[in-house]
Amino acid sequence: MPNIYELQKKYFVFLMQRNMKQKRNIIIFFSFFLLVVSTSQAQRAARWRRMRYEVIYGVGGTNFLGELGGANQIGTNFVRDFEVAQTRPLLSIGMRYKILQDFAIKASLYFGYLHGDDNTTTEQFRHNRNLRFRSPIVEFGPQLEYSIFRERIGHRYNLRRVRGIKGFAVNTYFFVGITGFWFNPQGKYTDGKWYNLQPLGTEGQGLIATRKKYSRIQVAIPYGIGFKYGLSRKWSVGLEYGARKTFTDYIDDVSTTYFDNQLIRENYGDIAAQLADPSSGEHSNWTAAGQQRGDAKDKDSYMFMSITLTYKLRQNRQGLPKFY
Repeated sequence: MPNIYELQKKYFVFLMQRNMKQKRNIIIFFSFFLLVVSTSQAQRAARWRRMRYEVIYGVGGTNFLGELGGANQIGTNFVRDFEVAQTRPLLSIGMRYKILQDFAIKASLYFGYLHGDDNTTTEQFRHNRNLRFRSPIVEFGPQLEYSIFRERIGHRYNLRRVRGIKGFAVNTYFFVGITGFWFNPQGKYTDGKWYNLQPLGTEGQGLIATRKKYSRIQVAIPYGIGFKYGLSRKWSVGLEYGARKTFTDYIDDVSTTYFDNQLIRENYGDIAAQLADPSSGEHSNWTAAGQQRGDAKDKDSYMFMSITLTYKLRQNRQGLPKFY
C-alpha cells in the first residue's frame, strides 16, 4: 500500500503535467492568434503594393490671382483678391505611384484657361485701367503626396450584413511639388478679336534695355490638399485644391508702369497702343508714362480645383503597371 509521500509525489507530478498542458495550450492559442494577425496585416500590406499605380482623370476650374480683376478693393495678396467670376474650365490627366503606404509621387498634365478683367471690380483705379486678358495654360510636373488619413481597402461594395470593414475611409493628403507651365496672355481689341500680348510689348518691352521681353515658359510651386473616397477596390472619386506660387508677374501681361504710348504706337502699331492703355481717358494722368500699371513686387499666382476619378492599376512581374 503506497504511503502518503508517494501519493503526494504523484499528485504533484499530475499538477505539473496539467499546468504544462495549460501553458502549452495558451502558447499555441497566442501563437495562432499572432499568426492570423500577422498574415492579415501582410495580406493588407501586399494588397496596396500590388496596386501602387493609379491613373487620375480630373475636371474642374481655375482662378487667377494677379493684377487684373479681383475683389472690390485695391489689389491685395492671394485669396483676399479672389473673384469667382474669373473662374475658367480645367482638364487634367495624371498617374500616381505609391512609394510607401503614406507617401506617393504624382505626375499630372493640366490644361485650362486663366482670365482677368478690371470690369469685375468697382475699385476706381483698377476699373479706370480697364485692362482684361485671357490665357491658355498648360502645366506639367511631379508632386509629392503625404496621406494623413489612409484609404481603407475593405469589401468591394458597401453591403449590409457583410462582416469586416464596411465602406472606405476618406483618404486625405497634402501635396507639394515643382512644375513647369506655358501661358500666352491675349487681349481683346475693338474689332472683337483676341491678340497675343507678349509680342506687342505693352509695357515697352524691347524698346529700352531695362525692359526685356518675358518668357512664356515658367516654373511654379504647386501645393494644396486632396480628398479621395473609394467607390470600389479599383475606383475612387475625389476633390483636390491646389495653389500655384509662380516666379513671374506677366501671366496677365501687367507688371510695372505705363510706357510712352506714342512710342508703342510708332514701334508696334495701333493695336499694341490700344491694348497697352484701353482706359477711357477720363483720368489721363492716371495712365501717363511712368504711372503704376501693375505691381512687380507681388508675383502672379493661380489656383486649380478638380473633381477627380482614380483607377488603380495592377502590376506585372517586372513591377510595371498593366493597362489591360
